[in-house]
Formats: sequence, C-alpha cells, structure tokens
Amino acid sequence: MAVRTQFENSNDVFEAELQDIIPICRTQIAGTRIIGRLTAGNRKGLLVPTSTTDQELQHLRNTLPDAVKIQRIEERLSALGNVIVTNDHVALIHPDLERETEEIIADVLGVEVFRQTIADNVLVGSYMALSNQGGIVHPKTPIQDQDELSSLLQVPLVAGSINRGSAVIGAGMVVNDWMAVAGLDTTATELSVIENVFRLVEGRNSSAIGGDLKDTMVESFY
Repeated sequence: MAVRTQFENSNDVFEAELQDIIPICRTQIAGTRIIGRLTAGNRKGLLVPTSTTDQELQHLRNTLPDAVKIQRIEERLSALGNVIVTNDHVALIHPDLERETEEIIADVLGVEVFRQTIADNVLVGSYMALSNQGGIVHPKTPIQDQDELSSLLQVPLVAGSINRGSAVIGAGMVVNDWMAVAGLDTTATELSVIENVFRLVEGRNSSAIGGDLKDTMVESFY
C-alpha cells in the first residue's frame, strides 16, 4: 500500500498502519523533526549524526529493539539520509564520505557498500528511494545507469518522480517492505508506480511496469 500525507500528520499515518508490524519511535534528531534527512538505517542498524544529543541517543536505545545497532557517526557530510541510501543488503553512498564512515555503514547495517552517483548527483539518498523489493531513481537517470544499478542492487528500478514531478525522491517519500508514504502532492500516476516497483499491491504483478512506462512516466512533468 502507498498513501499520501502531510508532514504535520505523518506520525499518525505511520502509527495507524505500521504499529502492529514494526516498532515505531517518536523522536527528534539534533532537536529537529527532519529525521529522514539526518539518519540512515535498515532492520539491522541505525546511523545518526554527531549532532544527535545524548538524550536523543538514549531514547532511541530505550525504544528500538536490542537487535538494532545504533551508531553516532562523526562525518563532515552529516545529513546522512541525503548521502546514504540502503536496504537490508546493499548501501549506495556519496563518493566523498570518509573511509571510516564507509566501514561503519558496512558494519552497523550489515550491507555491501558502493560509492555511486544518481544521474550525476552525489546526494544518492536524496535522489533515490530503495527497499528490499525495488527502487525509484531520479527521473533523468539514463536507462543504462538504471540497469547497472539494478544489477548492483539486485532489485528492479524505475526512473520516477514524487510530489507532482519533483526529482528529489528521497526527500518526498519513505518506504519499507510493507508500505510507502509519499507527500500530499504526489499524483495518482506517481503513486501507482511506487506501489508497483516496491511490490506493495497485493494480487498485482510488479513486472507490470514495462519499458515504455520506465522511459516516459514523467515526461509530462519535464
């Protein structure tokens, strides 16, 4: 299932749809609510920036399951959600992240790590959304790059948009293996692509996203 919501009531949507499936933790990072842009994680671990306060870190450790590793990272590129995109198996990272940061990502999240760009953009976390089932990348990502990334990640990918044509995919939606939550301006076409590539529609084949749609789904916005 994929749903649209406003930022102001997104917490209520998460709790209504997911609280019986996975743990949900209300928190702040560095005193702000932009959790997704400052953190990166999967079912094995959570990475937070050095600006995370001791109280916030302790709250996370008290709330999340013990099996989830939580690590504060000293990294110049501290908006971790913008420079890391990951699922439970593979992470793509900003080419200029510190080598030590790369090692921490691999260890805490238990993933293979690759330095990549998305449509020549270094902010891989901003221009891509990824789950264990599939991914959406910047609408200008060439087909050859999509195929190479898909082979690397071992999941299907499409070039798409969010919030009525925005290329900043990662900032406009969150997704896991159960549901996706997108910005309120996301169109029905964009929502349909999300549901298909992430295999969120029961009884429908995700392969329904064919080559023509893969090439042209956002042409009306550009």
